[in-house]
Amino acid sequence: MSVSHRRPVPLPKAYRLLNHGPTVLVSAAHGGQRNIMAAAWAMPLDFEPPKIAVVLDKSTWTRQLLEASGTFVLNVPCAAQADIVQTVGSTSGLALTREQGRDKFLTYGLSTFAAELIDAPMLEGCVAWLECRLMSEPDNHQQYDLFLAEVIAAQADERVFSEGRWHFEAHDALRTLHHVAGGHFLTIGDPVDGKTLQP
Repeated sequence: MSVSHRRPVPLPKAYRLLNHGPTVLVSAAHGGQRNIMAAAWAMPLDFEPPKIAVVLDKSTWTRQLLEASGTFVLNVPCAAQADIVQTVGSTSGLALTREQGRDKFLTYGLSTFAAELIDAPMLEGCVAWLECRLMSEPDNHQQYDLFLAEVIAAQADERVFSEGRWHFEAHDALRTLHHVAGGHFLTIGDPVDGKTLQP
């Protein structure tokens, strides 16, 4: 995706990047190492300041990196990236690092760009990015694998998100992904506007 399509999203509107329940890719970096993983369970929690929740299994390398750094990125991938999502969600970044000395970005040729406020890599080709600062909740982390964070910066692809709204109609390849199970995804559909019924 050309850099020219990325635009900042005002923080009070950042929750709308996740409100429709897309699968996300979580990226983190610490001590010169980085990783990226898929997460089906992520959601917005608040408007101002915007907060999010994401579930990360104890066995993941990304979780170790974000716990060490205190920051991470939620990348919102699109239909054109379904194979990438499946691949990074089903391979171990720690195993690649130990066995080959390579991370998932190098192994699978994933292009990144720098975040504005943190060190975690942002994945090219996605349709939204949320830079997050971890909120320390050790009991939630250990008991429930649940991580809460404040969104400190956000961007989106203006071709499908502008003025605080998603609009995918002219860009099927940029529709967000929604994980069902076993490597199967749905993509976001067309908008339907509801009307308030009169009694």
